[in-house]
Amino acid sequence: QVQLVESGGGLVQPGGSLRLSCAASGSIFNVYVMRWYRQAPGKQRELVAGISRGGMTNYSDSVKGRFTISRDNAKSMVYLQMNSLKPKDTAVYYCNVDLQSYASSGMGNYWGQGTQVTVSS
Repeated sequence: QVQLVESGGGLVQPGGSLRLSCAASGSIFNVYVMRWYRQAPGKQRELVAGISRGGMTNYSDSVKGRFTISRDNAKSMVYLQMNSLKPKDTAVYYCNVDLQSYASSGMGNYWGQGTQVTVSS
């Protein structure tokens, strides 16, 4: 059984910073691409950032230059450092991972439960 658990969300003032963490646990054989998505009220879920096992990253235009995605392969963790936060960054942030587990025969895609980020004065 594979589980993704996010942490680090909360309430922050505009211009502030937060760091999100996501830990993958369970019978994991290998972790591939790790991503952060977000979903604001009344809007579709959107990709925020992604990082390959080798460290190649990509970002949505709306967060480029403000957010940084990183990972720790030894711990099966992914992070999202969010700086210069704006009210429009308010959303539930979800961790999403492609991985192989010992229990399955192929690649699987897994989601965390989400963590709320609210940017407001």
